[in-house]
Amino acid sequence: MTDECGLLNLASCIPQKLYDFFLGIVNAPIQPLLDFTKSLLTEPVNLSLFGSIWAIIIYILSMFYGLLLLYTGFNFIISGYDVVKRERAKEWFRNILIMIVLVQMSYFIYATFIDMNSLMTYGVVNMIDSKFFLLTADNIVNLGLELFLGIFYMLTLIFTVLLLTLRYVVVAIGVVLIPVGIFLYFIPPIKEYGKLIINTLAVIMFITFFDSLILLAGAKIVQIPLFENFKIVVMITCFSIVNFLMFYIMIFSAIKSAVKTADSVISPFASIAKYFV
Repeated sequence: MTDECGLLNLASCIPQKLYDFFLGIVNAPIQPLLDFTKSLLTEPVNLSLFGSIWAIIIYILSMFYGLLLLYTGFNFIISGYDVVKRERAKEWFRNILIMIVLVQMSYFIYATFIDMNSLMTYGVVNMIDSKFFLLTADNIVNLGLELFLGIFYMLTLIFTVLLLTLRYVVVAIGVVLIPVGIFLYFIPPIKEYGKLIINTLAVIMFITFFDSLILLAGAKIVQIPLFENFKIVVMITCFSIVNFLMFYIMIFSAIKSAVKTADSVISPFASIAKYFV
């Protein structure tokens, strides 16, 4: 082995071993955070914990299938020769059938999209050099910056782990919410609420793929001579962008969508009330 110490390479081997030992000590607190971050980014979310609750939700929703079909059939019967009403009743019937199929298959559809996101994210993460995430101290500038900014890098990683853990929990709970979202989406008066649930879960589900693209871009940037002496600054910047993106989407974007949906639903009722007043 060329990397083993021997009499012929003892002079160069001992400093290298001491250098590797020093880097191992420096990166020891960071490595568990990096491993946990990679796991949260690439591993599929385990939905089995909420499988029984999903089954209960499906059972509750199935109670409304008969009522919706009766309502659609009644509208079709009383439509008479009104072509518009008959077509509307047919559309309702078609949408109800699609809704029933999607709701009943929601667990498997949801799990499929989770696996798809995990595969895409895993592929991108594997394109990133693992040394990009570690403190390397490969030149005097990097060594000084890493000594000064090392604690900030660790705090950034801790915040990343917390946000990815929150995202994991939300996506896991989403398997219970997705059938409700599909059901609401096919009911015209409350369609916006269903759209809100589906869109929010989809964005939170696939956000790790975009996170991996940001990290890949950072790994490519440090290969440019202009930035290779500022590696830790690039790493902190990339993880800060990842954190901001996740925080904005999971908190502010969800709140904004909820307010917008509430306005779209309440506005018609407000207009009616104003008319009578």
